[in-house]
Amino acid sequence: MPTYHIDQIDQKILSFLVKNARMPFLEIARECGVSGAAIHQRVKRLEANGVITGSRLLVKPQALGLNVCAFISVSLSEANKYPEVIEAFRKISEIVECHFVTGKFNLLLKVYCFDHDHLMEVLVNTIQKIPYVQSTDTQISLDQAIERQVWVKEYQNTSFSSSSKSPR
Repeated sequence: MPTYHIDQIDQKILSFLVKNARMPFLEIARECGVSGAAIHQRVKRLEANGVITGSRLLVKPQALGLNVCAFISVSLSEANKYPEVIEAFRKISEIVECHFVTGKFNLLLKVYCFDHDHLMEVLVNTIQKIPYVQSTDTQISLDQAIERQVWVKEYQNTSFSSSSKSPR
């Protein structure tokens, strides 16, 4: 399993791109004291080694009328049916995140709905009807106090195993 070593310049690049994925490479180059070509090469290497897994445009759910954010804990009747349940969850557009977790429940979902009626419809007529979903527990978010990308510890050396699973 090859390991990719992230040096201080890579850390700086990542810290800038996490804060602003559209930051021009030349601006990053000036901040790092290297050429624009060096930044381009390093970013390509970070992508090739699975450190950077992509970039995307973020849309505020409320701008689309999705005013209810909820976290749904799901208990499975048979934990080994996890892959089948996940495949069913992939078809539900309201589910934006799904985590296999420790504790009383097996899965934690993050969902966005238009209103409470929509949330109830998704829960009762979709999620709870999926085979092997035994029970659910729902918490509604009243406010998102912190929203940010993963924290990049600036200027410290670290290593990244390129065989690690990349998040999807």
